[in-house]
Amino acid sequence: MTGQVRTVDGRVAGRRGQATRQKLLDCLSEMLSSSPYRDVKVIDVARKAGTSPATFYQYFPDVEGAVLEIAEEMAKEGATLTDLVAERSWVGKSGWQTAEELVEGFLSFWRRHDAILRVVDLGAAEGDKRFYKIRMKILNAVTNSLTDSIKDLQSKNKVDKDVSAPAMAGSLVAMLAAVAGHQKGFQSWGVKQAELKPNLALLVHFGVTGKKPTK
Repeated sequence: MTGQVRTVDGRVAGRRGQATRQKLLDCLSEMLSSSPYRDVKVIDVARKAGTSPATFYQYFPDVEGAVLEIAEEMAKEGATLTDLVAERSWVGKSGWQTAEELVEGFLSFWRRHDAILRVVDLGAAEGDKRFYKIRMKILNAVTNSLTDSIKDLQSKNKVDKDVSAPAMAGSLVAMLAAVAGHQKGFQSWGVKQAELKPNLALLVHFGVTGKKPTK
């Protein structure tokens, strides 16, 4: 938090105010992990934080406004997912390692932020542009870097020129997001987490390189 954090009416929040604001966000995050988004009320968040609804409304217009704050912070962390792909090699054993680390990083990010990502997905699906932009900010971090990686391989004649780099990259990232959001569901199919990662990495590697990986 910085000294430029402001209340709803535009006043700069002091250190104590910033701490209260952050506590409200932390309590809301915790509640989203155990309760449906629609069931979370301002009075419940305030009570959990040991303060009043009036204090909550000093910092946020409503629960949705506070959720968007949490989502924006998460999106900033999501932007670092590009490091899993940018300037990484997809050739030989290095290519397989890149695929594995991309899958591991993506699934880990989703598990870490599962509760808020579910709300973001819900808002985006309902056509809320604010949530849609946050979702795309996270996905673009990987899609754009993956597109560049495929184009680079094409320039070296390692991938067929007929492959659309943006289409392939976008499809792979959409697949990663879908699988990441369904991790618990795989268990009902008898799929263990240890089995999911290498098989997902195999699909990603083949999608990018068109080749069987060198392990």
